[in-house]
Amino acid sequence: MIRVVIVDDETLVRSGLSLIVGSAADIEVVATCSGAEALETVDRHAPQVVLLDIRMPDVDGITVLRSLRALLRPPAVAMLTTFDTDEYIGTALRGGAAGFLLKDTDPEQLMHAVRVLAGGGRVLSPAVTDTVIAGYLDAGPDRQTAARLGTMTTRELDVLALLGEGLSNAEIAARLFLSTGTVKDHISAILAKLGTSNRVQAAVFAHQAGLLGGGSAPRA
Repeated sequence: MIRVVIVDDETLVRSGLSLIVGSAADIEVVATCSGAEALETVDRHAPQVVLLDIRMPDVDGITVLRSLRALLRPPAVAMLTTFDTDEYIGTALRGGAAGFLLKDTDPEQLMHAVRVLAGGGRVLSPAVTDTVIAGYLDAGPDRQTAARLGTMTTRELDVLALLGEGLSNAEIAARLFLSTGTVKDHISAILAKLGTSNRVQAAVFAHQAGLLGGGSAPRA
């Protein structure tokens, strides 16, 4: 079972998310709480995943995130928001958040996101992808990172471009007529060559490198 804690200042939101996420056979919501109770609750229940509201009146989500990341065994934390242009998106991701989700995310997608987080992956609602990209685009890839493009195969560049569009592994596999396992292998190779374990950063790099929309990659 994947153990989940939901942190939000609104009782109704906590209850709704708990009902949705907890309806999955492989997911258990072990606790819900407000931001002020988050550190103690997470420390007591040791969840693999925390869904954390980014804007709370008692204590903001960024502060809670920092406290959770300082734990000996920190859970994977996905930030929750009602705004697809939340100004704290970049701050949260740089602070160690493993993802960013809108509160109105489709139930099936929300449960899938929890599974991805529990497996060590990253999740990002398609609606907030453009906001994240905009936060990074001003600084293009450094020469060392850009040079790593030259070490990638044509297929890896294809996969990276689709990853930059926010497609899931299954969607990339369908688009390129590959198996999901092959796509996973390509993504592992891409992340290793970019020197990151973060799909979000890889997606941002795809935009920076001009791999989307028929753009050409920069030369080192």
